[in-house]
Amino acid sequence: MHGGFHTTCQLILASASPRRQRFLQELGLDFIVEPSSVDECGRFGESPEFFVLRLAEEKAEAVARGHVRACILAADTIVVLDNEILGKPRDAADAEAMLAKMSGKWHEVWTGYCLRRLADSLVVKRAVRTRVLFRPLDADLRRAYVLTGEPLDKAGSYGLQGRGGFLVARIDGSYSNVIGLPVAEVIADLLGLGIILPNTSLPAL
Repeated sequence: MHGGFHTTCQLILASASPRRQRFLQELGLDFIVEPSSVDECGRFGESPEFFVLRLAEEKAEAVARGHVRACILAADTIVVLDNEILGKPRDAADAEAMLAKMSGKWHEVWTGYCLRRLADSLVVKRAVRTRVLFRPLDADLRRAYVLTGEPLDKAGSYGLQGRGGFLVARIDGSYSNVIGLPVAEVIADLLGLGIILPNTSLPAL
């Protein structure tokens, strides 16, 4: 494969998120997908930053136990409004209520990610925050968006990369972070650790 990057060890994405998988695919990386199943409940008094970092590390650790020499990439993304973590809506009514609360306001999207390799005790974890401003949303706009079905499996009840793009008036920070993975930061760490290298050779004519 030419262009993009290649891996120097097995890379495992500990996530079933198609958006995270697409980011890595578009960079030309070879990886396998092995989602982890950990308890994603928050703990009393836990800050958004600590919450996403803890979950990312727990997910990476769970998968790493079965792949000692592989590098595991795990991540967790949450939406925070007025210090309240907004998860996935329970149903359409909950999604509409969530969007009403966010209408015309700034909220934060936090992603924590962890790189873990047991063979050499590698652990790198970071949290990235992006601020997002919603445009004012009247009841008809909220209902029309919810009826698309898109918000029902999304934290915060919207997907920036899909139809939900029209909800957003402004973004302060990483765009890809809102979709689920701060790509610039992750790639910088993978390069710095030598887990991936850039492909520089030209294809044969």
